[in-house]
Amino acid sequence: MPRAQIPPPSAPVHRETYVYKVVDGCEIKVDVIGATPGASKPGLMWIHGGGLIFGSRTVSPRAGFLRALLDRGFVVVSIDHRLAPETKLPCILEDVRDAWRWIREEGRELFGIDVMRLGIAGGSSGAYLALLCGYSIEPAPRALASFWGFGDITAPWEADPSPFYRELPLVGPDEARRSVGARAISEAPAEPDRSCFYLYCRQQGRWLVETTGHDLQSDADWFTPYCPLFNLSARFPPTILIHGTADTDVPCDESSRLAAALAALRAPHAFLQLDGVGHGFAGATPADAQAAEVAAAAFLQSWLR
Repeated sequence: MPRAQIPPPSAPVHRETYVYKVVDGCEIKVDVIGATPGASKPGLMWIHGGGLIFGSRTVSPRAGFLRALLDRGFVVVSIDHRLAPETKLPCILEDVRDAWRWIREEGRELFGIDVMRLGIAGGSSGAYLALLCGYSIEPAPRALASFWGFGDITAPWEADPSPFYRELPLVGPDEARRSVGARAISEAPAEPDRSCFYLYCRQQGRWLVETTGHDLQSDADWFTPYCPLFNLSARFPPTILIHGTADTDVPCDESSRLAAALAALRAPHAFLQLDGVGHGFAGATPADAQAAEVAAAAFLQSWLR
């Protein structure tokens, strides 16, 4: 991958926070970055990662990707959604659809977004949700970017206990349950650490049942609509997939399979496979991470002109 020049540190970007939805007293918010009321700019909805269990709109996207988008004139809308296990996947996807609808209804007047030039991107589980949006929301996004995303939630890496995570100290069920609650939330408190529950799920092979409420062994057909790999078509939005070969959380094969399927369908796509890089750009040089983020921003710009 060609080296990118690392930009000098810059002042934090301004974020405007809005509530786009309230469910049973749970406020669900977005942060809007780069708004220019009265303009007509391309827009990108960003979905954070965290295994659907933790994560936040406020700490993503990564600074390099955000800067690459802003330099290309984008308005970026970073969204929250309700978190699992208190809320299950169908309702999480419903939140994403509602955020998309809200952006399309409010974006032109409030933020200067040209709603005809609107894409979606995300990291990890956020990339998975972005890929789901490629065939499950209307109107479909004009382009997608997936950073270390996945297309088959029924594959053994996700459905079975993770050998990698089982090398870590095992989390017991009581400790795991104490890190989550019973009431729907979209913003996790600082304590307890909800990633503890994610670790427990991956160690015990319980991620599917805890995030969906369904069991793969007894209800396999339920999962098919929630697997992007099995729902691709030639009309799927132009998509860039970015993944490291050393990813121990989401295997690079997930993006490889998606790229192969898109190629077979002759659907516009690009696949950046980063040798020796782990999840979230772990182990990547700053220059290589920046080059990948710039490439993703340029791909989106090319389809959202």
